[in-house]
Amino acid sequence: MKQTIFITFLVFFISSFTVSKRVDAMIIKEIKSVFEIEAFTKELIKIPSEINATLPIQISATNFFKINSNNKNLGYYYLGQAYGKADYFDFIVIFDADLIVSKVKILVYREDHGGEVGSKRWLKQFTGTKTATQLRYQQDIAAISGATISAKSMTNEVNKLLKTIYILNTKQLL
Repeated sequence: MKQTIFITFLVFFISSFTVSKRVDAMIIKEIKSVFEIEAFTKELIKIPSEINATLPIQISATNFFKINSNNKNLGYYYLGQAYGKADYFDFIVIFDADLIVSKVKILVYREDHGGEVGSKRWLKQFTGTKTATQLRYQQDIAAISGATISAKSMTNEVNKLLKTIYILNTKQLL
């Protein structure tokens, strides 16, 4: 019985780190839209483990990529998760080549309440943010009634990402 529970947990745990085809299709659509391109390649960003261990957000083989088209760096994207009231939700942050936020989008929201955090209007507040910026919830980023936890969580995750990207750029790893 313990072995069955362990195997079930292990399968669930591993599957939570893979990108579903649906999410991957959404990512492709957003990148094509932001950069107004038809085709691109993504390149995994590899970070030395001793540096990765010190970052606010750990970079893995599934969450941070360089976007190239016609042998030119267009930018980067990060696939992350933030915590709502009772469950995680998936989001993407797309950066241009100068590491300025081009777009933030909620890909999968698993909560019954607070879905307003995925509205284009609210997420547009992150666009144009530079990596040296520290966003403040309820000051730089508007609060959302009924989505307080998700909105705060999203702001915190974007801040950690901005700091991570700033550190990686400073260390010339991008």
